[in-house]
Amino acid sequence: DVTLIRALRDSNVPKFLAPDIPLFNAILRDLFPGVTVPEIDYGTVKEYIEKKLVEAQLQVVPPFVGKIIQLHETMVVRHGVMLVGVTAVGKTTCSTVLGHAFTQMKEDGAEGGFEKVDRFTLNPKSITMGELYGEFNLMTNEWTDG
Repeated sequence: DVTLIRALRDSNVPKFLAPDIPLFNAILRDLFPGVTVPEIDYGTVKEYIEKKLVEAQLQVVPPFVGKIIQLHETMVVRHGVMLVGVTAVGKTTCSTVLGHAFTQMKEDGAEGGFEKVDRFTLNPKSITMGELYGEFNLMTNEWTDG
């Protein structure tokens, strides 16, 4: 039960708006009465995230640190991630801080198999979907990499 609850929570909570999370948690409690899911300790990752926020002269706000950790959890279970939202809510900062934290963890030799993160920002409207992701040509039955 705990594994199923964690899978449901980890794959869905990052997509919800803040007012929807208590409702989702209530549904999980109704579906799995009496099951307590232990919190995951992100000690080292959280420490590096907070350190990188301070280095960037940003405030360490627990809900924002939580969002960065949610991005990490989402990236663990998904191949592609898209951050969407209105202007100035921290999408770029969230992904940048996470990348810097992972890079620093790699340089410091922290446990967990973290790697150096290279970021490349592009305007997806500047190229076609086929150029971005690759495409299959139905006429020639050939695949072209993106």
